[in-house]
Amino acid sequence: MASDSPRIRRLDEGTVNRIAAGEVIERPASAVKELVENALDAGARNIDIAIAEGGVRLILVEDDGVGMQADELALAVERHATSKLPLRDGADDLTQIATMGFRGEALPSIGAVARLVVASRTVHSEAHAIALEGGRREGPYPIGFRASGQSGTRVEVRDLFFATPARLKFLKSTRSEDLAIVDVVKRLAMARPMAAFTLTLDGRKGLDVPTNEAALARLTHVMGREFAENAVPIDAMREGVHIEGYAGLPTYNRANAMAQYLFVNGRPVRDKLLIGAVRGAYADFLARDRHPALALFLSCDPAFVDVNVHPAKTEVRFRDAGLVRGLIVSALKRALDGAGHRAATTVAGAALAAFRPHGAPLRYPAPSLQSAAAPYQEVLWQAPPALPATPDAPAADDITYPLGLARAQLHETYVVAQTHDGIVIVDQHAAHERLVYERMKTAMERGGIAGQPLLIPEVVNLDPAEVTRLSARAAEFAELGLVLEAFGPDAILVRQTPAMLGKLDIAGLVRDLADELAESGHALTLKERLEEVAGTLACHMSVRAGRRLSAEEMNALLREMEATPHSGQCNHGRPTYVELKLADIERLFGRR
Repeated sequence: MASDSPRIRRLDEGTVNRIAAGEVIERPASAVKELVENALDAGARNIDIAIAEGGVRLILVEDDGVGMQADELALAVERHATSKLPLRDGADDLTQIATMGFRGEALPSIGAVARLVVASRTVHSEAHAIALEGGRREGPYPIGFRASGQSGTRVEVRDLFFATPARLKFLKSTRSEDLAIVDVVKRLAMARPMAAFTLTLDGRKGLDVPTNEAALARLTHVMGREFAENAVPIDAMREGVHIEGYAGLPTYNRANAMAQYLFVNGRPVRDKLLIGAVRGAYADFLARDRHPALALFLSCDPAFVDVNVHPAKTEVRFRDAGLVRGLIVSALKRALDGAGHRAATTVAGAALAAFRPHGAPLRYPAPSLQSAAAPYQEVLWQAPPALPATPDAPAADDITYPLGLARAQLHETYVVAQTHDGIVIVDQHAAHERLVYERMKTAMERGGIAGQPLLIPEVVNLDPAEVTRLSARAAEFAELGLVLEAFGPDAILVRQTPAMLGKLDIAGLVRDLADELAESGHALTLKERLEEVAGTLACHMSVRAGRRLSAEEMNALLREMEATPHSGQCNHGRPTYVELKLADIERLFGRR
C-alpha cells in the first residue's frame, strides 16, 4: 500500500544556494560586511565602497589586497571554498581562526541572489573576472583591471535579491539600509586602524577614514570628538585574556546601545555575553533605559573562543565565559572609579545651549509706584558668611578646588560655587544621594552596614504579594542594616533601620523597596539586588531639594564630591553638577 507521507528528496543546487544566501546575506549591510572582510583578509590597505539605493541597486567594493589568479577566482565563487582556514596534520583546523571570514559562503551566496562580477589580479598575473547571475556562472575571462604589477580586487553586486523577490519586501527604507551599512563599515574601520576606508552613498560621502591612525584617533574619527573628550582608557589582562579600549563616562550616555562597539580578536561582534557584562558594569551608574558609549577590544588565544557558532559570525562562545565577564566588569569599574567626580563635557554644552537667547527679545512692563514699593518675596542670591581659614575649612577666597567654593544656594535646591575659571552648579539632592550610596557600598564591602534597633517596631501595611516578596529577601536586607519580617498576610514589621540613615520615612522606604523588587524580579544577582536596595535607601536619606544649607554644609558637600568616585552622576546616570567655563559665559554675553 502506498504511503501518504511525503518522500524525502534532495533539494536542487539553486534552492540550496538561495537558502544559504538567506542565512548569510540578510540585508545589503550583510553583503557589505562580507565583502569588506574579504578585502581585509586579503591584506588591503585601502578599501573604497560605493552604494546606490541602500545597496539594492549597487554595492561596489574595491581594494588593493593581494588579489586572485584566474583559477582562484573560479574556486572563490564555489560554496565552502576558502583560503582562510589553517591546516594541521592535513585537516582544516577550526580552533585557530585568525581571519575575519572563513566559511567560504559569501561570494556564492551573493551570486545566488544577485548579479555579481568579481575582477581581480595579483602582482604577477593578468587580470580576470568571473560573473554570477542568480547562481549561473560565466568565466573566468580576461579583463582590463589595474595596471601591470598592481594587485587588488573589485566586487560589483547589482540588483540584490532579484532572484528572491520576496526578500525585497522585508527590506527597510533606503535611509535605514544606508545607516546599517555605515554602522558595519564603522565597526570594521575601528577593528583595523591600519586600513583606510571611503564610503559613498548615492554619490554622497558617507565615511572617509584615513590609514595609520592610533587607536584613540581612529575612535575619534568614527565615534566623534565628544566621545574622545568623555572617555576613559581601559587596559586589563587576566589568564591570557586581554581587554583594552575606551569607555564613556556614565553621564555621556545614549538612548540605545548603537554606540557600543565590541571586538574579539579584531572581529566586530554583537555577543549577548559581552553586552550583558557591559550592562552589569554600568548598572550602578545608569538608569535601565540608558546605555553607555564604548569601544572594547578583547584579544585571546583563538582556541579560547569559538567564532563558528553563527552564520553571520556576530556571536562567539568562550571556553570560560565567567572569566571574560568578570574581566570586563572589573576593568570597566576600575576605569570609571579612576574618573573620580568627573562628569561629561556635554552636560555643560547642553546647559549653555539652553542659555543662549533665541526668539523675540523679552519685554518688561513699565515700573509702577506700587510694584517698585512691593517687597521682594524671595532672595535668589545671598552671599554666605565668610568661612574661617582653618585646616578643616577652606579660606573664603580659595577657589582652587576642582569644584570651587560655595557662593550661594538658589531655590534651596542648587548650590552655586565659584572656580578659578568658571562656576559650578550642583543639584544638592542628586549629589548627596550619590555620596550616601557610595558610603553604603563601602560599608557593605567591609562587612555590612550597622543597624539601629527601633524602640517601637513599625508596622507597614502592604499587599500580600508585596509582603511575600519582601519577606523572601529579609536576609539580604539585614546585610544593609534593615531588619524586617512578615506581620500577618498583609503587613511588614520593621525592627531595625540602617544607622547611617538617621530619621527617615520608614513606611515610604518599605513601599519603595517593594516596588523595586516587583520591577527587578529574580533576574539580578545578590550583589546587584543589594545595590538596587542601597540606591533606594540612599535616596531616602539624602538631603532633599528645598532644604536650606549653611555655607559650611555647602562646602563640605563639594569637598566630599571631589573625594568620592562617581559623584559626577546620581544613581540614575543624571549629572549631579554642571560646570560652566568663564570663557563660555563671556561668549554668551558677547564679550568674546
